[in-house]
This record gives sequence, structure tokens and C-alpha cells, in this order.
Amino acid sequence: MNYRINWIAFQTIIIKEFIRITRIWIQTLVPPIITMSLYFVIFGRLVGSRIGDMGGFDYIQFIVPGLVMMSVITNSYNNVVSSFYSAKFQKYVEELIVAPVHPAVIVLGFTMGGVIRGISVGFLVILVAFFFTTLPIQNALLIFLVVFLTSFLFSLGGFYNALFAKSFDDITIIPTFILTPLTYLGGVFYSIDMLPPVWQMVSKFNPILYMVNAFRYGFLGVSDINIMFAIGFIVLCCIIFFLINVRLISKGYGLKG
Repeated sequence: MNYRINWIAFQTIIIKEFIRITRIWIQTLVPPIITMSLYFVIFGRLVGSRIGDMGGFDYIQFIVPGLVMMSVITNSYNNVVSSFYSAKFQKYVEELIVAPVHPAVIVLGFTMGGVIRGISVGFLVILVAFFFTTLPIQNALLIFLVVFLTSFLFSLGGFYNALFAKSFDDITIIPTFILTPLTYLGGVFYSIDMLPPVWQMVSKFNPILYMVNAFRYGFLGVSDINIMFAIGFIVLCCIIFFLINVRLISKGYGLKG
């Protein structure tokens, strides 16, 4: 393996993704800020004032970490699924496939592009949140770790989706019918302690619940689940999805024909 060639390829993909994100920043960075601001106003201010406190915190403080996670998940996923599918659609992905570049480098390059967008959007949404409420920070390292791992995982998910997508319609099915319901049912707006025991058990099968709670713990120091288990679960999912994507692209699945 030529490490120099692979390193240059990795850098090139990341630079291309970064330029793509910043060149169309009105489409990539502004919409999530506007959307989350509306959530802060409607659910945080208007609805939250009627709900009262949640676990000793104002309702808006409770939901901010979940809303940040929502924006990180959707933007990291959408960035990779649209970028890699465009590479397939425009046929320039074939240049990467025939080049002496390891499949893992291709997967990592596009994935890190999604991570950059996910972290950027998450940071901007947090800044906006401070205009609506005060937000304590209990563990800054945990906050960054969870954002990075979550954006990495859903970037890998976007890559997997794009690999098998045959049309632009195929890259919207999973975000619309799977990610959105899982996100809304992942403890963004409520604590699962409020649910009956049966639904608490069902909620624990939702992977987004672990990400939202780990992120919330970094800010507020409260969580419905064990933090170490949540981090371990996210890391395990990242490893599995990464190995699957590398295996698929090395075999040319979704790229031929």
C-alpha cells in the first residue's frame, strides 16, 4: 500500500467536501439554524412555558441538546448521501475506484466531509441556543466526543444509503421514513422516565436515544441511560458500519451497471 498516495487522496476528498459545504453555505449551514431557531421559539418558549421544569431544568434547557443532536444527525447523513450519490451520478467516482487508493480511504474521506458539516452545524446551533437560554456545560470533552461519533456514524449511514441508491428519490427515503421518526422518538422532547415501563423498554431499542442522552449528560449532567454503555454502543456501530462500507465498495456493490 502506498501510504503517500492514500494520504493525498484522503486530503483531496476532504478538501473537496469542505469546499462544497462552504461554497453552498446558504443551503448547508443556514437552513438548520433557521429550523432550530423555530424549534427554540415554539417548543422552548411557547410550549415550554406551560410544561415547566424537566428534571430540575427549564424545558428549553432540556430540549436544546436533543435539538442539536437532531441537526447533527440529519446534516451529517444528508451531506454524505448527496455527495457520494452525486459522484456516482456524474461518474467521477469511477476515477477513485480505478485509482490506487484503498477503499477505506474513500469511505473515510467522504465520511469526514459529513463529520465536518455535522460538527459545524452543531456548533452554530449551540451558539444560537445561547440567545434563548443559558446552558450549563458539565463535560466539554464528552460533548465533543458524542458529536464527533454521532456525525461519524450517520455519515457512514449516508454513505451506505448512497452506495445502493439508484435515483435521487432513493436518497430521501431513509431520512424521511426512518431517521425522522427515530429522532422524534429518541428522547429529544421528553425523558423516557415519563413513559410506561413497556414503552421505556421499547424506547431502548432506538439507537438515537443513546446519542441524545449522552450529549444531554455533557451539558446538564442528567441522563436516562448509562453513559459508558451509550458511548460503547455508538463506537461499536461506527466500527460495524465502517467495515461494511469498506467491504461493499471494495467489491464494487452499487457502483457497477
